[in-house]
Amino acid sequence: MAEIALEITPVEVKARLDRGEHIRLVDVREPEEHAICQIAGAELIPMRTIPQHLQDLDDDRTICVFCHHGVRSLSVVDWLRRQGVENCQSMAGGIDRWSLEIDPGVRRY
Repeated sequence: MAEIALEITPVEVKARLDRGEHIRLVDVREPEEHAICQIAGAELIPMRTIPQHLQDLDDDRTICVFCHHGVRSLSVVDWLRRQGVENCQSMAGGIDRWSLEIDPGVRRY
């Protein structure tokens, strides 16, 4: 099986969701950031709490991790993969790029 790329673009995420793929969107921003804007259907698991959620994240679904600009989410995906969770990717550019390319209704900050 081919290795899954570390990053996925918002356009690719949206296309996969539109095809009906079961992608788990995980927002690793802080609650204060989440209060400003969200992606519908995403679950908030702040970066600092990811280790506590490791068992919950290790399932069969593809996991798309995002943050504000994609830096924290890339670190989370790297850590998850080192823990054996292979089916995860970081959304390049984070929720900011999602707002620019997919949903301008998502507030930028």
